[in-house]
Amino acid sequence: MRRRYISAILLLLLMVIPASTGTAFAAPEKPAADKEVAAEALETTAESAVLMDYATGRILWSKEPDKELPMASVTKIMTLLLAVEALDQGKISLDDRVNVSENAWGMGGSQIYLEPGEEMSMKDMLISVAVGSANDASVAVAEHIAGSEEAFVEMMNKRAQDLGCKHTRFANPTGLPAENHYTSAYDMAVILRESLNYPHFRKISSIYRYDIRGGDFVLWNTNKLLKWYRGVDAGKTGWTNEAKYCLAATAKRDGLRLISVVLGTPEPRSHFRETIKIFNYGFARFEAVNYAQKGERVKTVKVGKGNVETIGVAAGADIAMAVPRGLKDKYRGKIILPEEVTAPVQKGQKLGEFVLLEGEREVQRVPLVAQNQVSKASVFRQMYRVLDRVFAVK
Repeated sequence: MRRRYISAILLLLLMVIPASTGTAFAAPEKPAADKEVAAEALETTAESAVLMDYATGRILWSKEPDKELPMASVTKIMTLLLAVEALDQGKISLDDRVNVSENAWGMGGSQIYLEPGEEMSMKDMLISVAVGSANDASVAVAEHIAGSEEAFVEMMNKRAQDLGCKHTRFANPTGLPAENHYTSAYDMAVILRESLNYPHFRKISSIYRYDIRGGDFVLWNTNKLLKWYRGVDAGKTGWTNEAKYCLAATAKRDGLRLISVVLGTPEPRSHFRETIKIFNYGFARFEAVNYAQKGERVKTVKVGKGNVETIGVAAGADIAMAVPRGLKDKYRGKIILPEEVTAPVQKGQKLGEFVLLEGEREVQRVPLVAQNQVSKASVFRQMYRVLDRVFAVK
């Protein structure tokens, strides 16, 4: 009997030695945008326009999607994207005191009338950019993050390049008229889509009214669709003589999130009218196939050598896409996961993938991640667990 226990313990010690190999999955790739134009006709006065499915980045409809045009204050979406990324990375804080330079003070156009040497919190600065489209605040934020406006513009162009934007070049963080300052409707939809991944961007973009300086100065959001169109919760307007009227916006209804960008609409409020037209088109012709929202549990898997025996597996991003109305039954999902993972496991660690299929054609691939952390169990805990199972079977 004693020999049996010694043999069992030796066997268990061999079992808990860490394995040198394991299952690996390829890093998730951003979904490539499909630039196919929908068959149904849709007319718009915009010089360039797109309707994009947020979940996949697929273009559902477009007009001159790659035409290079000035975009006025729609520029500030990139300014805000760099700011919320810096927040997310801990490089800046909403409590930072942002000092106003003479360069920022000298900005024309829409502004909150900052004075040289004045200080304002990063929180109020970002809201002033998102809600009031303040040019002076945009430059003050840029200088705080990058050290100079010129350095920030370099960051803007580098980020656009990283996102695959081939028809975009920034000359400033405001959108004020400048040589070689342009984008396309498609590129701006890509930039807005990336910005929507950050909750703080959504939060400040959805504010309709905000008071600064103790209530002495009231900001009203220039994106009137926040009140005029059900489901709109983020975006940015723009206007200059050169750019005409522009708007990049997003709306969500019944689980379907769409992105619309219109550039170069001719008369006042036409950017709102054309965006409403495009959203109406999208919500009338498409519906959402929804399997899970980001962070939602989709399965559990066994954990080997861990202090717990199972772990929840969640969607690493929304598992959803826009499909033509009436065709939802053509789509199905497939979960790719190992039967067991080995501890330790970090929260957010990629464990597998969810593949969305149209028939047999893959249309989306989303990472599946660990919902929480699992530490490696001690050797004696692992031995006890195995022995408990052995004697339980008997």
